Amino acid sequence: MDNTVKVKRESKNKIRVDFERAPLGERLKAKFLNMYFLKKVVFLIFKLVLLVGVSYVILYPYITKIFGSFMTASDFKDATVILLSKNPTLDQYKYIITENGYFSAFLNTFLVSLSIALIQTVVCSLVAYGLAKFKFKGNNIVFFLVIFTMMVPQESLRFSMKMFFRLFGTSNPIGVLLNSMGLMEMGFTNSIVPLYILAFTGLGFKNGLYIFLLRQFFRGVPDELEESAYVDGSNTFRTFFTIIIPLAIPMLITVFIFSFAWEWTDDFYTSIFFDPGYWDKEGSIQFMSSITGVPESLKLEVKNLEAYASAITGTATILIALPLILAYLFVQNYIVQGIERSGIVG
Repeated sequence: MDNTVKVKRESKNKIRVDFERAPLGERLKAKFLNMYFLKKVVFLIFKLVLLVGVSYVILYPYITKIFGSFMTASDFKDATVILLSKNPTLDQYKYIITENGYFSAFLNTFLVSLSIALIQTVVCSLVAYGLAKFKFKGNNIVFFLVIFTMMVPQESLRFSMKMFFRLFGTSNPIGVLLNSMGLMEMGFTNSIVPLYILAFTGLGFKNGLYIFLLRQFFRGVPDELEESAYVDGSNTFRTFFTIIIPLAIPMLITVFIFSFAWEWTDDFYTSIFFDPGYWDKEGSIQFMSSITGVPESLKLEVKNLEAYASAITGTATILIALPLILAYLFVQNYIVQGIERSGIVG
């Protein structure tokens, strides 16, 4: 056996030496003019073309929005202008920021998104921990209902949710009680209160996803850690907050980021709980979803020019997404780590 290995090693060394002593032309011919090398080159070219093609299809809409944000109305009337403006300008950004109340919407959206994300993270972690670690009758049914909330189309509940909160003071015992105490009128209209009710009760559309992610993580935590804490006299809540939560920080950060991003770009709930003309009223609470309209200074140019109006909406979308993109650069490691530890992949 050893002699065979020795002979093979010596044969390989001899072939290598003979190859290095051969003329340069013969070495290049032997190295590159063979089927193995040609197959490798063809496969690399195929992968490159496929990658470029897929990237183009995915990125082209974003590229057109970015280039369109620097165009003027005259560029959209000029058939020779495709992507690059002949007279680049920052007017779209300028008027959206100054006339559509970008900074006011930024502050309001940040505060609401931050508070709701914190509430949802806490509530969903408690629910997920109970489903993962406690065995009780109906555990699987409750978890099925959590998963079911992820499958129900949002639009199918739009009208019923809108009427429920508009008639909150007459449609359920809690609302009737608050109404009788003078703490509220008939219902919630043009208010952010429904957003907090959904967050506190864990009934938001995305809460099912957050509970699922956290439940998968908590199921991977060894039961011995909790049992040892119980032996030392720790109760359930103390064990949860002192042992489980520190282990779940990457997953909690991931859920918080998901929740924050959803609230930041939300236009589903705001379209339900706020009247269409609410944003045009003086003194109304501005959110990111309300800055996509055409600024007053550009309305005359937009008249009978739908492409320019669409470009302005795209510019507002860029301004809305920009803070999330910048934040993602700093928290992407937490997101990847949280998804990996959830047990969904790998």
